Amino acid sequence: MVMKKIITFLICLIIPLAVGGISGFATVTGIESWYSTINKPFFNPPNWIFAPMWTTLYAIMGVGLYLIWQSPKSESRKNALIVFGIQLALNFLWSFLFFYFESPGIALIEISVLWIAILMMIVFFRKVNITAGNLQIPYLLWVSFASCHLVAKLISIP
Repeated sequence: MVMKKIITFLICLIIPLAVGGISGFATVTGIESWYSTINKPFFNPPNWIFAPMWTTLYAIMGVGLYLIWQSPKSESRKNALIVFGIQLALNFLWSFLFFYFESPGIALIEISVLWIAILMMIVFFRKVNITAGNLQIPYLLWVSFASCHLVAKLISIP
């Protein structure tokens, strides 16, 4: 029983970390080429902060997923898992839209939808497990910051 929980926990961690790792390739490609040439707002963090921050956020998503997965089966649990999948897919897509396809306007629309999906995930997670929901708050805050950063870039705030 303990081994099954450990394996489930590892799978729950690997899912978002793998998604983040794959989308990270699009990010690295964009940072090394296009992103390094654009004007960034004064509050742009240094590039080195992004990898540890996103790794931490993906790990937190995995812990939240595990807490939801371990909860008793219910309609609320099912809905929480669906919303988790939607937000993870949107998260994956954003890196490609912004960094790989170099489309900040489309990325702004998409990150707005992602923000709503993260907020919904927090609400749905909290219905099943309050801790799982609260763990996602730093993720929402980071995406909020990224959204402000993107708006500033689009309107050319120095």
